[in-house]
Amino acid sequence: MANASGLFTPSVPSFRSGLQPSIRVYRSGFSFSKKILCSTTIQGSENTVSPSESRPPSNAIMKKIRDVIVWMWIMCNYRVDSYSQNMLHWRLVSKGCKLVGCGSAVPSLQVSNDDLAKIVETSDEWISVRTGIHNRRVLSGKESLTNLAAEAASRALEMAEVDPDDVDLVLLCTSTPEDLFGGAPQIPKALGCKNNPLAYDITAACSGFVLGLVSASCYIRGGGFRNVLVVGADSLSQFTDWTDRGTCILFGDAAGAVLLQACDIEEDGLFSFDLHSDGGGQRHLNAGIKRNDIDDVLGSNGSVLGFPPKQSSYSCIHMNGKEVFRFAVRVVPQTIESSLQKAGLNMSSIDWLLLHQANQRILDAVATRLEVPSERVISNLANYGNTSAASIPLALDEAVRSGKVKSGHTIVAGRGEKLFRGQLVFLIIYVLQMTEEVANA
Repeated sequence: MANASGLFTPSVPSFRSGLQPSIRVYRSGFSFSKKILCSTTIQGSENTVSPSESRPPSNAIMKKIRDVIVWMWIMCNYRVDSYSQNMLHWRLVSKGCKLVGCGSAVPSLQVSNDDLAKIVETSDEWISVRTGIHNRRVLSGKESLTNLAAEAASRALEMAEVDPDDVDLVLLCTSTPEDLFGGAPQIPKALGCKNNPLAYDITAACSGFVLGLVSASCYIRGGGFRNVLVVGADSLSQFTDWTDRGTCILFGDAAGAVLLQACDIEEDGLFSFDLHSDGGGQRHLNAGIKRNDIDDVLGSNGSVLGFPPKQSSYSCIHMNGKEVFRFAVRVVPQTIESSLQKAGLNMSSIDWLLLHQANQRILDAVATRLEVPSERVISNLANYGNTSAASIPLALDEAVRSGKVKSGHTIVAGRGEKLFRGQLVFLIIYVLQMTEEVANA
C-alpha cells in the first residue's frame, strides 16, 4: 500500500517464524515478500548410502544456516535507521539524493506598496504591518514565465557544474503555465538539452515545489535517474484582482530551481517528509473556472441545449485570509514535528526553518510555536511577496548565495495551505541537509 509517511518502514523480519520474511516498502508505494529457499542435492556414484548417512542436517543447523542467509541478504539490501522511540526500522538501500545546485530569477519590474496605494485604498504601513511585504516583482513587457524558469534552472546547473545534456528529468512546479498543455518541455529546450529529457508540470499551487522535490527524490531512489531539475515558477499577477486590496498586496512573480543528484546512500540528504491532502479547504482559497456568457441555444434549428460548451477561463484568486492564517498556524507546526520524528531528529537539530513565504505573521507564529528563534527563520518575503511555488527555492537560493546557509546545515522546509487548484490541502514537510558543494558555491 502507498503511504505518505516519508520513510521506508518495512516490518522487521522474524527469523523464528520460517523462511519467508515479509518486506514492505511503503514510501515507494509497493511491497513484496522475499522467499529464501535452501535445498541440498547429493550426487554420488553407485555407492550405497545408509539412511543415517543421508539424514538431513538437524533443525538447529538448518536454523543457523537460514539465519545467516537472511542476515546476509538484509545487510546487502537494508540499512538501519534510528527513531526517537529507540525502535529499529529497516530502510531499503537504493540511491540517495542530494541537493547540489540552486538558482533563481525574478522579473525586472518592482512594484512597491506605495505604487499599489495609487490604484487601491491602502498604504505602505497598512500592508507591511499585516503581511511584512514591502515590494513584489511582476512580469511585464516581453518577459515570460518560461524564460524566468529557464534562467533559474540554468543558474542551478551552473552552481552544480552539470551540463544541460546530463539532465534526466525536469519537473516544472507551477499553477500558472503559459500553455494549458504544460510548460515544462520548454525549459530543457531553452537550456539547449540535446537528449530531450522527460519534462512535465506539477500543479499544486504554493505547495508545488516541495511536492516536486519529493517526486524527484523518488525518481532518483527508485527510477535510476541521476540529475533531476526541480523548478518552481509562478506568475500569480495574471490571476490577481488588482482592485481587491485584500489579495493584490500579497502576490508576486518569480522562479526558483534546484538540482537533485543521485548519490551513495550514506550521503543521502532528504531525511523525511509528510504528505496529506483534504479537499474541504477549497472554499477558502481558489481560482475556479468561469464561463463566458453566450447563448445556450444554437440558432433556431432544434439543436440541443448546452452545446457547444461555453468558452471558459480562470477567475482571479479568491481567498479567505483569516481561515488560511488559522489553518497554517495550527497545522504546519504539527506536520513539522511529525516529519522530524520520522527522521529521528528534534527541533534543536535544525539549523534553519524555511517555510513558504506567504505572510510574515504566519512565519512568526509557526516559529513561536516551535520555539525557533527569529534569527533561524529564513525570510525574503519583504522583497518579493508570495511567489507561490517559487517562494521556497527563491529564498533558499538567496540564503545560500549570501553565505547564510553553510555546509552541513540542516533545513526544515514546507508548506501547509488550502490549494486554489485541485481542491486539496497539501501539508508537505521535508528535511534536507545542505551539501558542501552548494554551501560553498
